[in-house]
Amino acid sequence: MKAGVVERQAVTDGVLNLNKQPGWTSHDVVAKLRAVLGVRRIGHAGTLDPSATGVLPILVGKATRIAEYLVEWDKEYRVVLRLGETTDTQDATGTVLATRSVEGVTPGRIREVVAGFVGSQRQLPPMYSAVKVNGVPLYKSARSGRTVERETREITVHDIAVADIAGCDVTLLVRCSKGTYVRTLCADIGEALGVGGHVRELARTRVGPLRVEDALTVDEVAMRQDRGELGELFMSMDQALGELPAASLDQATSDRVVHGVAVPLQALRWEAGAARPAGTIVRLKDPSGRLLALGSLPQAGAESGHAASVLAIVKVFADP
Repeated sequence: MKAGVVERQAVTDGVLNLNKQPGWTSHDVVAKLRAVLGVRRIGHAGTLDPSATGVLPILVGKATRIAEYLVEWDKEYRVVLRLGETTDTQDATGTVLATRSVEGVTPGRIREVVAGFVGSQRQLPPMYSAVKVNGVPLYKSARSGRTVERETREITVHDIAVADIAGCDVTLLVRCSKGTYVRTLCADIGEALGVGGHVRELARTRVGPLRVEDALTVDEVAMRQDRGELGELFMSMDQALGELPAASLDQATSDRVVHGVAVPLQALRWEAGAARPAGTIVRLKDPSGRLLALGSLPQAGAESGHAASVLAIVKVFADP
């Protein structure tokens, strides 16, 4: 290697905390990073609208196989709700459908209504969304001028606070469960106030342990890679799955696990404090602490016999 030239690092398997910029779809970001990192196996967990910014978890290599667990992470948003205007997309990119006066909507009333949206509730997915009905994304139906019958989904708003009120613009801080459409939440708040509303600005500030303060743009990722600093950008798969209980195995059992062989329950050496309810997904590690696989504990009420005495392997990450 020539003096002064930084060796290009190989991409690791893990999760990258990406700060999505406005104007890009989540798919656009993945395509750009595929070229920047020179990898084929890459995806994301949790879609952001093109106009939205903020944290987009990027999964690289074997980490693409754990997306189903990461989408369970809760999320935080900073959103500006424009009261008095309803749009067909529920955000500022859409066509204004109705305009209503906000005169008489007091700050006290706004705070009262907003507080009423905390908790579990049913939400109707917006037509401009990637939710599929009969195999067709809703946004495709919306673009063709069709409205499709949709089923409501249960979501949870863990917390919502009014950070600022400036005329007809209300800044909200929202912490919510997976599957929550903040656009729809804001539209519903506007309707509850009797004036309608849409999202003017939306930034996702946190997804699980990933915070926007630590996130990098695509250009910053490319720059860090050119400096040979790629490895430190990634959260390991073991860290990303940290909310799952973990158990270590002896070397002989580890060697069998990487071939998908079920693990006798008595062979599991549980990490301190690991909760172990029936059916729980468990991280399995070798004696050195390396993540090998994910397994599933027997379901409650399992009949006595082999299935009730072993942990079944769900996914294997380590090479045999």
